[in-house]
Amino acid sequence: MRLGDFKYMFAISGARRLRGADLGLRIFAVVLAIGLWIFVNTAERNSFAPLTVPISYSSLPAGMVIVNHPPTVVKIEVTGPRNLLSLLDPERLTLKIDLRGVAAGQSEFKFYPAMFNVQRNTAVTSISPDQLSLDVDRVVTRDVPVHLAVQGKVEPGYTITSVDITPPTVTIAGPSRFVTPLTSVSTEPFDLKGLTSDTSRSVDIAAPNPALGFSTGHVDARVNVGEAITDREFRAVDVEVKDSGFKYRVEPRQATLTIRGPAVKLAGLAPKGLAYVDAKGVAPGSHELPLQVTLPDGMQLVRQSPDKVRLRTYHEKLTTTADEHPS
Repeated sequence: MRLGDFKYMFAISGARRLRGADLGLRIFAVVLAIGLWIFVNTAERNSFAPLTVPISYSSLPAGMVIVNHPPTVVKIEVTGPRNLLSLLDPERLTLKIDLRGVAAGQSEFKFYPAMFNVQRNTAVTSISPDQLSLDVDRVVTRDVPVHLAVQGKVEPGYTITSVDITPPTVTIAGPSRFVTPLTSVSTEPFDLKGLTSDTSRSVDIAAPNPALGFSTGHVDARVNVGEAITDREFRAVDVEVKDSGFKYRVEPRQATLTIRGPAVKLAGLAPKGLAYVDAKGVAPGSHELPLQVTLPDGMQLVRQSPDKVRLRTYHEKLTTTADEHPS
């Protein structure tokens, strides 16, 4: 074989080996590209996004009210390509609950993925909570009297004589379960500490339940304060003899009196001079006379003991003081 032929055959063989190697590299590149494409697309499709979606309630029938506190948002999880998930707007996915035709009582609502208008090629895979319960009641109104709540005490010796409230009643509106049982409504406490005279103040209504509405939030209250009227018993009250021209002796010498009047004045009332016998014009001798009681204005005698006393007068003229008469 000639040298030229040998070179030609060697060149042909080398070219064939190069073409085989190039083909293998091309196949490897194609396989690698396909793998990357599958990996990227699989990753895109398996992306997920957590979203907090608002809940709106509409078309609640007139005269009805939701009593409980239903959720205002729902949490969902959406899967799909990342580029599509980035376009999701929670506000545009608002879950709308139509309450048209709902009746008083408990109503249950179930949430499904189809209720959320998400992008094509995406899907809602999780909903929390996936249902809710509404407690619905009828709205009613009612007029009830206002009761004045008080705290503290008036000054000793005084008492509350009356209470005036303006307006005396208020209108309450709210769920029937809260309004129907009410027979009255109270105010915030009116402080009586140290009062000795009539006092007026504006006081707020104390709402028994935040679900209730009132025709007014406050009332004008007037507390009328007067001296407390009480009874006081006076024991061992000396019986005096008035206008006697003769020496005398009286039996019994002391009396028991029960007097009614303002407590403050009674506390300062001295017993001396309260009980007496009128001896004016009484001749010497033994006499049974009524026991008389003199009281300040605003006081009255409840009872006394005794009702009568025995007065013995002597012929001897009274020249000494009353404290020196015979015993």
